[in-house]
Amino acid sequence: MRTLKLHFPDTALPTLDTFLKQTKEARVFRRAQVVREVVKGHRLQTVSDTLHFTSSALRKWVHRFASQGTQGLVDRPRPGRPPKGTEALAHHLDRLVDHDPLQHDASHSQWSCQELATILGRQTGVQLSRESVRVV
Repeated sequence: MRTLKLHFPDTALPTLDTFLKQTKEARVFRRAQVVREVVKGHRLQTVSDTLHFTSSALRKWVHRFASQGTQGLVDRPRPGRPPKGTEALAHHLDRLVDHDPLQHDASHSQWSCQELATILGRQTGVQLSRESVRVV
């Protein structure tokens, strides 16, 4: 395996420590952990074996951190249509579930995913499938 020839500034370790405390997403947290070990001076192969991270993935994240900082550890936007379900829509759905379905002209006294999708579409104009409502 080739030697990693990167030098990190003295602020890299404190920056990663702060980032680790603020990160909520598990994948990003794990990336920051492995990069932190490399920045501390551990060999790539050792970190890879110890933390069960492939060498190529570890090398990629270390290089991205070196060039972009902590922003390089965050997922890049995925291609394709953005999801219809937003945080605001999920919040609206949570409030809707707290009400009696019959207050919203539902046909049953208990909510179903299909009924929620119909009422949500009527109130917000966003048409979701019953499966999308179930996932939200």
